[in-house]
Amino acid sequence: MELDPIQMDALAELGNIGAAHAATTLSQMLASPIEMTVPEVHAVDIADMHNYIGNEISAVVVFQIQGEVADGGYIVVSMPQETVIQLTNQMLGTTDTDREIDDMDRSAAIEIGNIMISAFLDATAELLGIVMLPSPPALAIDMTHAAFESIVAQVAGDVNDVLIFNTELESEAPPVYGNIYMLPNTGLMHQLFHLLERLMEPIS
Repeated sequence: MELDPIQMDALAELGNIGAAHAATTLSQMLASPIEMTVPEVHAVDIADMHNYIGNEISAVVVFQIQGEVADGGYIVVSMPQETVIQLTNQMLGTTDTDREIDDMDRSAAIEIGNIMISAFLDATAELLGIVMLPSPPALAIDMTHAAFESIVAQVAGDVNDVLIFNTELESEAPPVYGNIYMLPNTGLMHQLFHLLERLMEPIS
């Protein structure tokens, strides 16, 4: 998907606002100051998505986009295994990092994903003047490529492009990483860029 500079600026602004709200909400949950940056934003064809996905074991939390845009596509947060374990430890005050993901980590990943995506959609929807809500989450612990193959199979024909927000969480603990992927259907994609371009128009 080729975007012009105005569209890229608008998309970066959308990501920054959504990420800032997600970081604030996560800070409150963890009772620890957290900042979230959006160092990179990409809009890519779904067929090229594999170029932007690693092959490490990750927690992939999937939500359907609902609200005014019923069945608007999907939004996904992906966190590497070490990030999930680190955030679980931060939530529980534990320190064991040399372990596999367990049931507690799974619960934490769902809760963290739910908080991040709810805040991200709330902020972006408020910016655009529409209502976007996440469905109940579904969790997969798998190699990232394998998890996304399943998602892509479900949306084939409805979704052509993917918006990727690479995020870095910074806190008192070492930095942790994750990605937010928005897979809007064609109608929502056009609506998003129409609203964003209107917001970016100079005030006369």
